[in-house]
Amino acid sequence: MAVPIFFLAVVSLLYLMEIMAVQTAMRSALQYAGKNAAEEAFLVTMVMPSRLERDVVNSIGAERLDRSIVIGGSSGVRCNGSQISSRTGIGELMVTYQVRLPIPMFGIKPIKYQEKIRVKAWVGYEKTGFGLEKEETVYITETGMVYHKDYHCTYLELSIHMVSSGDIGGLRNESGGKYYPCEHCMRNGGNGVYITDTGNRYHSSLSCSGLKRTVYAVPLSEAVGKGACVRCGR
Repeated sequence: MAVPIFFLAVVSLLYLMEIMAVQTAMRSALQYAGKNAAEEAFLVTMVMPSRLERDVVNSIGAERLDRSIVIGGSSGVRCNGSQISSRTGIGELMVTYQVRLPIPMFGIKPIKYQEKIRVKAWVGYEKTGFGLEKEETVYITETGMVYHKDYHCTYLELSIHMVSSGDIGGLRNESGGKYYPCEHCMRNGGNGVYITDTGNRYHSSLSCSGLKRTVYAVPLSEAVGKGACVRCGR
């Protein structure tokens, strides 16, 4: 019995070292992403979670993450909840991920980790309200009229499908509505068309602006004039 226990202890130690290595890499990558976000805030005092996630993955390396014990690999990195206040210029950035310990005999559930840093954008600050108040983070788009509480809301994460242009007349979106030609990319016509589950337009080009979303994370108090999303804003 001593030999299996000894090898189990060695394996456990190796996984513990791997967890520590992943944590160190995530902190370092988040600092790198935070520096980029602080510089970019000079122009727009907002943070895009998708940009943070991309910077974190690029800093560590997608191949390294895909070979690690991080569940989902490079796609398992999430920066939901990160925000920069346009009033104070102070931001709180975080990255969350889950790791798995493949030791079947114990049935250990995935472990969730979170790394967090605070950054100061290059916009100066006001003395009043210098400290970042704890406030709910919401997500908005450049042209959207609502705010979202879930970064992965279906209105933000478009599910794009390619269909035959001859079948478009009989297709319906999730709300039962018809699809109409996009005012931007369908002017020149096209055979292959692209649709989304929640939209009401069909497109001839994947690069059409109607198929893209630029998402910003802001405090709820700064989503002035925007209503709550009917799906995730309740």
